[in-house]
Amino acid sequence: MTAIETKVIKLNWDENDITSELHEHIKENPLRLKWGIHTNVEQHLPKKGIVKEKGFAAKLPRIDLRLVTINSSLEYEYHMEAKNLKEKDSGLKRRYIDTGINSFVSKKYKSGCLLGYVLEGNLISTVDGVNKLLKKDEREPEFLRIKSHHFHKTYFESNHPYDFLIKHFMFDFTSLNSA
Repeated sequence: MTAIETKVIKLNWDENDITSELHEHIKENPLRLKWGIHTNVEQHLPKKGIVKEKGFAAKLPRIDLRLVTINSSLEYEYHMEAKNLKEKDSGLKRRYIDTGINSFVSKKYKSGCLLGYVLEGNLISTVDGVNKLLKKDEREPEFLRIKSHHFHKTYFESNHPYDFLIKHFMFDFTSLNSA
């Protein structure tokens, strides 16, 4: 059963609350064990050149959700950064760009994707609003474009300098009752 079907997620939750709930659903999915995937939330990411003295760990970058699989002697990590979005909230859309898209473009986050949690309004209009902000920043080539994906119906991709592609999985929670 999906997080949307259980209707446990509330529209007033912080993005970390939603990610925590999605993490529980991933852990309960039998395919996770079949595929040998380990998962955790709020994973510290290593940062070269940081002075390791009292309090250094609090300054490390963190990714919202991490999936890991180990195959033979290889370990593969996949990072997911989550952001709340609302159609009429340009501050949340700006944050999606500044601390989401830009964190992947700058290589702060390596392999992975963005998760957009749409909490108010229309999903497509919300994505259009993100694209309007990218246009304002003169970044039209980096627009989010809808694509087909076999695991998720509201999937977008954006192309960035140096042939860098970001995957965007949008979750429409607007049908849930707020609490």
